[in-house]
Amino acid sequence: MLEFDNVSKSFWTGSHHKVILDRVSFRVELGKSLGILAPNGTGKTTMINMIAGLEKPDEGEIRRNCNISFPLGFMGGVIGRVSAMENSRYIAKLYGLDPDYVEAYCRWLCGLGEYFDQPLGTYSSGMRARFSFALMLALDFDIYLIDEGMPGSTDVEFNKRAGSILEERLRTTTIIIVSHQAETLEKFARQAAVLLDGHLHMFDTLEEAKQLYDYETQG
Repeated sequence: MLEFDNVSKSFWTGSHHKVILDRVSFRVELGKSLGILAPNGTGKTTMINMIAGLEKPDEGEIRRNCNISFPLGFMGGVIGRVSAMENSRYIAKLYGLDPDYVEAYCRWLCGLGEYFDQPLGTYSSGMRARFSFALMLALDFDIYLIDEGMPGSTDVEFNKRAGSILEERLRTTTIIIVSHQAETLEKFARQAAVLLDGHLHMFDTLEEAKQLYDYETQG
């Protein structure tokens, strides 16, 4: 279970405080994936980083009684000057997993060929996205965090393979996904929320959330 209890977060922009969360409380039970709709610039990435523990709240408490992944696309835990092979083995050890398995899994899913043994600093953004996604799927989490859907890869075979694996994971794990597009959430979550002006509005269905979102952003 993940729980936010009266959590607040804001940033000083140089002229004013930008409020990301204002005393927000909600709970995500395992087995009940959640989609969060939020317009660009409202703090989607900040919120998902807080769920992951990468950013701390100004006030309130975040309780994580389960294993939560790093956000899909987050590369802060890897080292650019070493290869994907070395990074995958290092991350495996951090999580107490078999380095041989994690390396082999990432190597297979990425499909990067000889680049898998080259420094990450030489990768294109698409290659880095493929490695990030493969690494996340190689690790075993109760909740997976996704920021704006599938990674930015133009590799059709990778997207098909990774998408198939993620679809299978949906049957046994929990997804929290944030996006500014309702269509991105449809395949991942049934219950949904809308983040507006620092407040999180929870709904039982994505359709209900979409009605409020469309009214506020298009009205």
